[in-house]
Amino acid sequence: MKTFALAALSAALISGAAQAEMTTIKDVLGRSVDIDVPAQRVVLGFYAEDYMAIGTEQAFDNVVGISRDTWEAWRPASWKLYTDYRPSLKDIPDVGEIESQTFSVEKVLSLNPDVVLLADWQYKGLGMDVDTLEDAGIPIVVVDYNAQTLERHLQSTHIIGELTGQEARADKIADEYETLVTDIHTKIADAGLKKPRTYIEFGNQGPSEYSFTYGKNMWGAMVSSAGGDNIAAPFVEWWGPINPEQVIASNPEVIFIAGTESGKKSDAMVMGQGIDRKLAQQRLAGFTKRPGWEDLSAVKSQRVYGIYQGASRTILDGSMLQFIAKAQYPELFADLTPEQNYLDFYQRYLPVTPSGTFAVSLTK
Repeated sequence: MKTFALAALSAALISGAAQAEMTTIKDVLGRSVDIDVPAQRVVLGFYAEDYMAIGTEQAFDNVVGISRDTWEAWRPASWKLYTDYRPSLKDIPDVGEIESQTFSVEKVLSLNPDVVLLADWQYKGLGMDVDTLEDAGIPIVVVDYNAQTLERHLQSTHIIGELTGQEARADKIADEYETLVTDIHTKIADAGLKKPRTYIEFGNQGPSEYSFTYGKNMWGAMVSSAGGDNIAAPFVEWWGPINPEQVIASNPEVIFIAGTESGKKSDAMVMGQGIDRKLAQQRLAGFTKRPGWEDLSAVKSQRVYGIYQGASRTILDGSMLQFIAKAQYPELFADLTPEQNYLDFYQRYLPVTPSGTFAVSLTK
């Protein structure tokens, strides 16, 4: 019996080894990284939902470490939704968070990962610690949904597909995203309409204080991709505040205020899972009362919208691109249902589906 058991175990190990295949992956920074795929021990820095959507829920069986704050602290409602469904997520060791300087290289080394998957901003934030990990023989692969470019979204999706052995699923998700973006670009180009002046702000500080706006990446890149003239682009390179007087002088024709679930106890913009639509509209209306805003074209025409911050920098953001396009060109995209499309992605590719308010206007 013991001989039979050992033989069976050996066969299983040989089978598992046969399924693994050394592959050279070119990441978004153009780095060539040799990895056995599908990866069996993964430390995940960011983009947890993307990793699960592309790699399937089963891919998390092979996640041995996670930068937990990028999920639990930044999107607590999402974390609760997933951990209620899959409590074992709480048992994945936390390696700390790079932006808050709690990331532990020692913790990562102790987990003996096959690969560390990082966002572009995380890789750059690690500095010399990158050398420490690579000198220890731990490959690092970099992906990037923050840039909000079609090229990097597609490349990142294919990379995750390779790492998880879900290339066909990744191809399908990438093709759907590319078709969505291309359709928007084509329709806007064919219409030849004047670009609307657009302003977008993360409304986490409430109406009394101007918070971050975006230039070349994240929401700023999405405004431009959806055919808008981002008024912040000449003044903010990536993200940061803008002079309130400049917003008034630019007189935007469309305004977006992004929010999360975290501002329920103040006047901050709220959007996301569990957020009542009427509350979101109430908070959104508060921003239109800012000094000088009553004369803005966007406020006069009620073209002021709320959008979910958690639905940016992800392969799920195609629906938000649709929402921005529809707000900027309502006649061109009257048939789109962006908020429903956002939920439909969950139903197709993820094991949970959130409920709440993810895209809203002043009136509906």
